[in-house]
Amino acid sequence: MKPLLLVATALALTACGSRGSLELEEGKTLPPAPYGARETPTPDKLLEPPPETRPGRSDEILTESQEREDDPFDLPPPGAR
Repeated sequence: MKPLLLVATALALTACGSRGSLELEEGKTLPPAPYGARETPTPDKLLEPPPETRPGRSDEILTESQEREDDPFDLPPPGAR
C-alpha cells in the first residue's frame, strides 16, 4: 500500500509544472520600477538572467599552460628507497 501511495504522490507532483507563458492576472500590476530605473521592466526582462550568472571565460587553459619546473623540495617519503 505504501509503494502505491508513494507513486501516486510522485505522479501528482510531476503534474504541477506549467509550461505556458507568464502573463499578468487581470487587475494586477507589475511591481514598481527599481530605484534609479527609468521604466518598469517587462515580465520577460525580469526573467532574463543577468550576465553575472554565466560569465565568459577570461583565459584559455590550453594555450596558457606551461611545463612545470623541477621542484627541489619534492622528495620521496622517508624510508621509501
